[in-house]
Amino acid sequence: QVQLVESGGGLVQAGGSLRLACVASGSIFRINAMGWYRQAPGKQREWVARIPRAGSTNYADSVKGRFTISRDNAKNTVYLQMNSLKPEDTAVYYCNGKFRLDSWSLSEYEYWGQGTQVTVSS
Repeated sequence: QVQLVESGGGLVQAGGSLRLACVASGSIFRINAMGWYRQAPGKQREWVARIPRAGSTNYADSVKGRFTISRDNAKNTVYLQMNSLKPEDTAVYYCNGKFRLDSWSLSEYEYWGQGTQVTVSS
């Protein structure tokens, strides 16, 4: 019912920047909070950043001051601007969103994107 498609990953040198985008499509009434997670090889998936529909953003300590999450509600899109990248930022980055599918129900459903690879070389 809802699809999330990430883009913008790639290979970058340490100190460089990348901008990830995630577009949501499908049978959507409203998108509530959206976020980014990442999973490095051999490690568990970890939370990176979160942005509510309105209000303050939140970041993991490891990316605070370097990454910026933003969203464009008209385009059903969430972005992650990543600056001053480090080799330890290398991971598959996943988009996550919580959606209301109908106007008459407050039920919220969570969906994930397929991930985009970010590789930072030293």
